[in-house]
Amino acid sequence: MTQTPISTTTTPFVAASSTLALAHYLNRQGVLNRQRVEQILGMDLSALREPDRRVPAQAHYRLWDHAERVTGDPAVGLKAGQIIDPERMGLVGHVFFNCDTLGEAVTQYVRLHRLINESVILSFEQVGDLVILTWQADSPEHYCRQDMDRTIAAALSRGRHFIYSGLTVEWAEIAHPRPDYADKYETLLGGPVVFGAAVTRLAIHSRHMSHPIPHRNPYVYSAVLKQVNGLLARLQTRRSFSRKIRKLISRQMSTEKIDADTLARQFHMSRQTLYRRLKKEGYSFHELVEHVRKDKALRYVASDQFALGEIAFLLGFSELSAFSRAFKRWTGMAPAQYREQHLTPKADE
Repeated sequence: MTQTPISTTTTPFVAASSTLALAHYLNRQGVLNRQRVEQILGMDLSALREPDRRVPAQAHYRLWDHAERVTGDPAVGLKAGQIIDPERMGLVGHVFFNCDTLGEAVTQYVRLHRLINESVILSFEQVGDLVILTWQADSPEHYCRQDMDRTIAAALSRGRHFIYSGLTVEWAEIAHPRPDYADKYETLLGGPVVFGAAVTRLAIHSRHMSHPIPHRNPYVYSAVLKQVNGLLARLQTRRSFSRKIRKLISRQMSTEKIDADTLARQFHMSRQTLYRRLKKEGYSFHELVEHVRKDKALRYVASDQFALGEIAFLLGFSELSAFSRAFKRWTGMAPAQYREQHLTPKADE
């Protein structure tokens, strides 16, 4: 099986072109509140036009929830994904539709999927006469029904538009419960659909893989692929900086106050330079500290290695009550309740 790698040590991101396409959809529906959308994303909409801009996956998914509320349409993902707009595909989309064949496009889709969405693992395998594409969120909190709907609809609709209008799905398994608009899936996909599966899978007959892409441009393909490969390489390089900062925050959190000036000096740079480099990866310094603190809190509380007061100290909180308030904000429950839920199964084994 061929599978895209995915980082589990940093916050996952999605391509800004995907978020921008959703904002354009809301605009087409006459429900775009620019100020509210920018508040949800934590950035200006104009910034989404930058070719290598990344958006935190959670912010992108919050925008989908907002989209469903303001449109009043639970099937908003399916409908948005069926809109064909080459200007909203992003660089990676232009790679797919300038390949030689559908099979090559699928291979590139899997290889470059990390650039589209780091929170979802994409893989494919051939079983008999079927090619099976599988999407799996890297954690339950990163599964977004609306975005998965859009992903499926966009893959099929764009494939039919740019490659072969007769492209159909042999069967599909969807990793969310059957929604009220379930009938729209079979209409879109052209094959039987099962809901509530462990992962989302589409099975396509292998005969489609050799279908040539009719209007491919080899010069566009070469130029865009070179640019996309550069983005992939730079993504890996740039993300290493936030990983270094994250590790340093984690080591120093219990021994001294964490502040940007102190960390910047350890990297022989100014605080402004540190902020700027983190921003390129989609972080603010305070968000990164919060992520590290939350991750460590969940691990510590889920075990019985430390008392809750000790955990508060190790995470840099002045008192237990401040830690308890933060933990409840992160998880929706008190630390003691969270610990009880995670320790009880072990006692029963």
